Amino acid sequence: MRQNSKILVWDAPTRVFHWMLAFCFAGAYVTSESDRWLGVHLTLGYTMVGLVAFRLVWGLVGTRYARFSSFIRGPAAVTRYAASMIGGLSEKHVGHNPLGAVSIVLMLALTLAVVYTGWVTINGGAHLLKELHEGAAGLMLAIVVVHVAAVLLSSLMQGENLPRSMLSGMKEGRNSDGIRWSWWPLAVVIVACVLGFWFLQAQSPTPIGAGGGEGDWQQGGGKHNSKHNRQRFGGDDD
Repeated sequence: MRQNSKILVWDAPTRVFHWMLAFCFAGAYVTSESDRWLGVHLTLGYTMVGLVAFRLVWGLVGTRYARFSSFIRGPAAVTRYAASMIGGLSEKHVGHNPLGAVSIVLMLALTLAVVYTGWVTINGGAHLLKELHEGAAGLMLAIVVVHVAAVLLSSLMQGENLPRSMLSGMKEGRNSDGIRWSWWPLAVVIVACVLGFWFLQAQSPTPIGAGGGEGDWQQGGGKHNSKHNRQRFGGDDD
């Protein structure tokens, strides 16, 4: 009798959070060097904060494998898992593995750091905060790259497509280990809130968060000032 089958592990809100955060970070990163796309850059950054706020709450009250208590482990567990990967035999976990948990915590913390330092800088903060903003963004990119590489390596070692599981929510496991419901209505609400926020930003002459500060926000040799702050969402001055 077959003991393992496809079970539901990742609820819909967790999957929506995962892919929206990835999209927003990628978009914010590629628009960071252009004054023209300041509105898009800010909008994606603030969207990331909203997503992280949701994830922090969902990590406390969400489904089994979304809760922090189910995957955050101590240094010993992280070291053991890393050693198993180096040894060519990756431990299999139904939810997040210990290394994945570390990357998740770091990305959540760095998201808040990146957006906060960016917000302070564009509202007149010290030049040092701009350097911290760029440094935190670069560190987050490095963690994302390592995270993706580790996921692909674990997929090969375990013989299971882990990125696809974050799309479908399904993984191999015992029926008793699966969650009962995907909570898809909540995922729809999250998507609606994000799209609604983007719509409001697109209609606003001054993107939310682009205060009137005259901070030295220099990207690629340019300087964002009140004229640039009046740019529409990804558009030119009126």
